Amino acid sequence: MERSMYLDFTLSTVLSFVLAVLLAIPLIPELHKLKFGQEVREDGPETHLKKKGTPTMGGIIFLLSLLVPSVFYALRFPKIRPALFLTLGFAAVGFLDDSIKVLKHHSEGLNPKQKFFLQLLITLLFSLWICLLPGYESALRIPFTRSMLKLGPFYIPALLFIVTATDNGANFTDGLDGLCSSVTAVISLFLGIYAIFTGERELVPLCGAMLGALLGFLCFNAYPARVFMGDTGSLALGGFVSALAIELGIPLYIPLFAFIYLLEVLSVIIQVSYFKLSHGRRIFRMAPIHHHFELLGWSETRVVTVFTIISLLLSLLSFTLLIL
Repeated sequence: MERSMYLDFTLSTVLSFVLAVLLAIPLIPELHKLKFGQEVREDGPETHLKKKGTPTMGGIIFLLSLLVPSVFYALRFPKIRPALFLTLGFAAVGFLDDSIKVLKHHSEGLNPKQKFFLQLLITLLFSLWICLLPGYESALRIPFTRSMLKLGPFYIPALLFIVTATDNGANFTDGLDGLCSSVTAVISLFLGIYAIFTGERELVPLCGAMLGALLGFLCFNAYPARVFMGDTGSLALGGFVSALAIELGIPLYIPLFAFIYLLEVLSVIIQVSYFKLSHGRRIFRMAPIHHHFELLGWSETRVVTVFTIISLLLSLLSFTLLIL
């Protein structure tokens, strides 16, 4: 059984990587032709102004690459289906958001209320789906212990909070070339290894497929990026991470292994709250926090490298805590 899981993980990783590279080569010029260019925030770092016009919606590349092996395995493994639903559902929200930005030539798409409503609706459907899976356990592993938490009627409300918080964290992390791709590739590797260790064979191919798809996408998304994932990609990644964590019973570990997501969203909340309370003062030079480090003089590649290393170390720590 374990050997077949390693084989599934490797095959899905390699296949999705190759597909991502092969798809990116023709799709990036097509996105250029369709004028699906990135709209840059006017209040963002000046160094980002040169990125205006770089093709966005590149999340389509790794999502299509993810789909091919995942759909094949989903025919045999029912647990893959709700995770794919949440990933692609959030991708659809992101695609709508990106489309509005492109059509209006503005850096703002859906308003926050519209986006939040759609996220809640998709998460609710996902939550109901997994609760109906045969033999599904709704208990959550409590961090730093071997105890399990059963929330009863509060389980679905808890999932609504966890998923939307994780998704928005991933969305804020997508602000530098290769940042969200690199961080989430590390998380996908961690989730895949943990799924193998716990014998959750049904989820192993999906983790491998996402890892390979992101590595292939990174060949074009690393600095200087030839394509951006857009909300199409970042919202899908948040959905993927939260779905896999929930199905593996470890969503309470998300703040640890996906600490960068948490750091990014907290930096925005702290910055906005303090700005309002102090009547115009700021804690960070700019939020999300990756821009703060840029304005301190860090290069994009340094920020991405450091944040990826942090994700790798915290994923290793999470795995160690979970198997002890």
